[in-house]
Amino acid sequence: MSSSDIFIGETIGTAVLILLGGGVCAAVTLKRSKALNAGWLAITFGWGFAVLTGAYLAGGVSGAHLNPAVTLGLAIKGGTAWGDVPLYLGSQLLGAMIGAVLVYAVYYGQFHAHLNDPEIVGTKSTHEGMVDQTAAPKAGPVLGIFSTGPEIRNAVQNVLTEVIATVVLVLAILTQGLNNEGNGLGTLGALVTALVVVGIGLSLGGPTGYAINPVRDLGPRIVHAVLPLPNKGGSDWGYAWVPIVGPLIGGALAGGLYNLAFA
Repeated sequence: MSSSDIFIGETIGTAVLILLGGGVCAAVTLKRSKALNAGWLAITFGWGFAVLTGAYLAGGVSGAHLNPAVTLGLAIKGGTAWGDVPLYLGSQLLGAMIGAVLVYAVYYGQFHAHLNDPEIVGTKSTHEGMVDQTAAPKAGPVLGIFSTGPEIRNAVQNVLTEVIATVVLVLAILTQGLNNEGNGLGTLGALVTALVVVGIGLSLGGPTGYAINPVRDLGPRIVHAVLPLPNKGGSDWGYAWVPIVGPLIGGALAGGLYNLAFA
C-alpha cells in the first residue's frame, strides 16, 4: 500500500477510534450527559465498538493497525515493512489527537457545565453565588475522558499490567487466520479484535484502565493539556510514560512470541 493509503487510513481510523472511545468515557462521566454513571460495562463495550468501527473504516486502506503496539508486533512478525513504521505511528498519533478534539466538540457544553460545577471541581460559592476561581480544583477532573490512570500507583505493576494486556491483544491479532490457510479473517477480523478488546477491558482493565495503545493515551493527553478547559487540573505527565512503554513492550513481546510459537 502507498504512503498516502497508510496516512489516510490510519489517521481517519484512529480518529474514529478515539472519537467513539473517548466519547463513551465523556458520556458516562460528564454531568448533563444522558449516559451519566452508566458504568464500566458501557465503557468496555463502547471501546470495543470504537475498535470495530475504526478497523472497518481503515481495514481496506491501511490495514487498520490504529495502534503502535500492533504496528510493532506486525513489523517483528514480518507483515509490515520497517520503513513504513514511522508513517504508521505518526498518522496514528495525529488521528488520536483529532479524535480527542472531536470529543471535546461533541461534549462542549457538558465539559463546561461539569468543570464549572462546585461539587466537581472543589470550589466554593461566594456570597454573590459566583464560583470562587481562587480555590484549587481537584487534579484532573476530566483527565479520565482523555487518557488512562492507575487505581494504585505502582510503576512496576502498572507497566506489567499494560504489557500483559497488550500481549493478549496483539497476539490475538497476529494469530487471526492461522486455521484458514494463513489467509486471515478479512473483515471478520475487526469483529474478533473488537471482542478481544471488550474482554481485555472486562478482565484486565481494572488496574490501569487498559490503554493497550500508546497513541490512544498520548494523543488525547496532549489535547487535554492544551484545550482551554476551566478547572481541568493537571495532565499527569508523570504517569504518561507507562501507557506508552508498557504497550510497546507488549507489542514487541507478542511479535517475538508469534515467531517462536506460531510461525
